[in-house]
Amino acid sequence: MLGAEIAALLLFLCVIGALMIGYPVALTLAGVSLLFALGAQAFGLFDPTYLEALPSRVFGTMNNETLIAVPLFIFMGLVLERARIAEDLLETLGLLFGGLRGGLAISVVIVGTLLAASTGIVGATVVTMGLLCLPTMLRRGYDPKIATGAICASGTLGQIIPPSIILVLLGDVLASAYSQAQLRLGNFQPKTISVGDLFAGALLPGVMLVSLYVLYLILMTYLKPNAMPPIPAEDRRAARERGFALRVLKALVAPLLLILAVLGSIIGGVATPTEAAAVGAVGALLMAAVRGKLNLPRLREIMRGTVRMTSMVFLILIGASVFSLVFRGLGGDDVVHELLTGLPGGALGAMLIVMLVMFLLGFVLDFIEITYVVVPIVGPVLLAMGLDPVWLGVMIAMNLQTSFLTPPFGFALFYLRGVAPPEIQTTTIYRGIMPWVGLQLLALVILALWPGIVTWLPGVIYGE
Repeated sequence: MLGAEIAALLLFLCVIGALMIGYPVALTLAGVSLLFALGAQAFGLFDPTYLEALPSRVFGTMNNETLIAVPLFIFMGLVLERARIAEDLLETLGLLFGGLRGGLAISVVIVGTLLAASTGIVGATVVTMGLLCLPTMLRRGYDPKIATGAICASGTLGQIIPPSIILVLLGDVLASAYSQAQLRLGNFQPKTISVGDLFAGALLPGVMLVSLYVLYLILMTYLKPNAMPPIPAEDRRAARERGFALRVLKALVAPLLLILAVLGSIIGGVATPTEAAAVGAVGALLMAAVRGKLNLPRLREIMRGTVRMTSMVFLILIGASVFSLVFRGLGGDDVVHELLTGLPGGALGAMLIVMLVMFLLGFVLDFIEITYVVVPIVGPVLLAMGLDPVWLGVMIAMNLQTSFLTPPFGFALFYLRGVAPPEIQTTTIYRGIMPWVGLQLLALVILALWPGIVTWLPGVIYGE
């Protein structure tokens, strides 16, 4: 019915518009959808029995063992943040590499990588490194553009480097989308797609992206040698007291062991993401306790933060369930299928359009909203066109990471702007991040041309 299809498109546009205005995400998704359902029902365009599936969906969410990993990873990240792991890492690696030209910037990238693999919380990482690194880099004579760019880019690595919360959510959504796509194609026994597949698929692209970051910094030390001066030898001698080697080991070994325990157990097939997240949470508590950073008030603060963030995620998920039911009841799935399959270029053309739309939505919506609102709509269509689900998930994650870095609306830029010294202008941050956005786009092109970078490791590990 043409009227129902128009109503489905209007529903999507109204939801996006309300979110851009700033209304609460979960309430907007559910409220606008219910209003559209009532209006469409009055005109005979919507069957209210679609909403009878909502209780079973909510109950299914409550019983979804994969999603239990979300609060556990959030808890682990908050514990590590309060334990000042990043501060110790930055100070130690800064002294270790500071004698090299560009050494501080390379240290920022390495610490961003370790924090991404330990916490996966982007906002906290950008703010933490902005507070700790930016004043030091500016005091040491670093070009503000290079300093702010390195911090923003490194802080968003938690989007793509496992165990990333976005990969957990994407893994769950894509698993459902892949099942729908296979059923539409007549395959009633499709293979399952797990979060572990997505973690394994994102590992090599994450390493590639970090390598591009470091190579860029090394290149800049030759092109602009005065933009990243080394720390003077006398300052390093004063700071590198006896026992520095032990200090380096203490700063690096614990986070590396935690990463190995969490990520290694998932990729190695020893534990599910939920089980590995529980190990990570316990490991983070032990690290904080050993460092003397854990007490009852701080633990209460961590637990409250975990409950707040987890409640937000799951409330958005319930609101997105209402939206998807109403959207499907209005025939929106068929509209999207016809639109994407009718584009020139087949699967490639559809993929380009979807990636562009997600990139633009990333300016105004968080990854949770995009994952729960957009991916369930376009995912089944793209996967039915023959795209690999693991490759699609990694491309979406890296695309959103690029969006979060791109001026003028990138979230990471606002996080850094909030903690940067007053003398750092917003335009300086914008100009500083542009080369890193170029590196992100280069990485996306490489993954598009050679998807085996994503699919090879899951195939080796899981024999697919």
